[in-house]
Amino acid sequence: MSDPSLFNLQNGDVPEATRPDAPLAYRMRPSTLEEFAGQEGILAPASALRRAIEADKLPSMIFFGPPGTGKTTLAMIIATRTRANFRQVSAVSSGVADLRKVFAEAGDELKYRGRGTVLFVDEIHRFSKAQQDALLPVVESGVVTLIGATTENPYFEVIGPLISRCELYEFLPLSLSELKPLVSRALHDKERGLGSTGFELDESGLEAIAKAGGGDARAALIVLETAADLAPAGHEGFIPLEAVEEAIHHKTAFYQKGGDLHYDAISAFIKSMRGSDPDAAIYWLAIMLTGGEDPKFIARRMVIFASEDVGNADPQALVVATSVSRAVEFVGLPECQLNLAQGVTYLALAPKSNASCRAIGAAMKDVEQEGTRRPPKDLRDSHYPGAKKLEHGKGYKYPHSYPGAVVRQDYLPPGIERRDYYRPADRGFEKELSRRVKELRKATGLEPYTGR
Repeated sequence: MSDPSLFNLQNGDVPEATRPDAPLAYRMRPSTLEEFAGQEGILAPASALRRAIEADKLPSMIFFGPPGTGKTTLAMIIATRTRANFRQVSAVSSGVADLRKVFAEAGDELKYRGRGTVLFVDEIHRFSKAQQDALLPVVESGVVTLIGATTENPYFEVIGPLISRCELYEFLPLSLSELKPLVSRALHDKERGLGSTGFELDESGLEAIAKAGGGDARAALIVLETAADLAPAGHEGFIPLEAVEEAIHHKTAFYQKGGDLHYDAISAFIKSMRGSDPDAAIYWLAIMLTGGEDPKFIARRMVIFASEDVGNADPQALVVATSVSRAVEFVGLPECQLNLAQGVTYLALAPKSNASCRAIGAAMKDVEQEGTRRPPKDLRDSHYPGAKKLEHGKGYKYPHSYPGAVVRQDYLPPGIERRDYYRPADRGFEKELSRRVKELRKATGLEPYTGR
């Protein structure tokens, strides 16, 4: 969440973040486009957004991306450049009544002064549907130009009609080459940064801080400020690597269990296992565990993966995954990370087949399209009173009464053509199952299995 003091901005004023006791990250907040670091993809000199800002012809837009990538900072820069009336609200503390007050003022500005209003809504994903609905008419009519900022994927958290009226700009994590100059500038800036302290960093310390930022400028500056505070006295103005490492240890990894990274991390985790990359899968497991993800959620996804992506290519995969799930319940954190890691590496290296997944998908599609059919009479339940009169079970061939427990018999509903839903892959144990399928179909007189 951004600094609450930012929500008192009006008509091009800028927040007072240069006071000596303000956090370094706020003191170093860029105030011009020239100072702004990163986001070259959307703020290059010839980009549509850059031209719109410089021409003061802003569309309604939503900035989305991880913390510390410049969303709020860019909105503040726009506030200093636009000739429009600039208003801000926090989705955390504002309600529909607050919005209506802003809308009324915006209407008066447009009617009596011919001046539009730019409304900045920080953390717009926290607005309820009703609050987002309230924005629609004023955005559509042009009474308000909306700038929304969110750390979440707007397609998950912002209503479709509002998205359709806005330009979307994704803010990417800052690269090391972008973070290192930013950290160095904060270290040496005598007016806003730590320049008056005389502190210096060697290249290893600078690199460590930039990496610890994880693409988040604010996080990197917090580490720098903490490291400066931890630097021992009499160290000749040099911040030792030990102080940097201790500062990094204090840093909390950014991960929201209900947020965008939650969905992206679990997606990368599953795809890494599916791609048979145990190292990448372990990395994403570490990201989730470090961020406080529920290990039971991870284990459940592993159980699903074992059947969806490994299947009968290695039937043991489901046994391993369910064992991991039980172990997570029994052991708990932190030790259950060992159980998870063991299961993840096994699943990642197991032969892969989605034949069972495709089989149930195809069968479900047929049922949806053709409706539910009753089983043949010889397969129906014949154990209740009256079933015999209905001829249920009549003519059923008990397989164990035949050689090899195999007999020709129709198990699908009458009138339905033969279907080969299950097509085993030619990998792992399913290679053996493929051979069995062919033999059984031949033994029962069914048409030969033709494969994919």
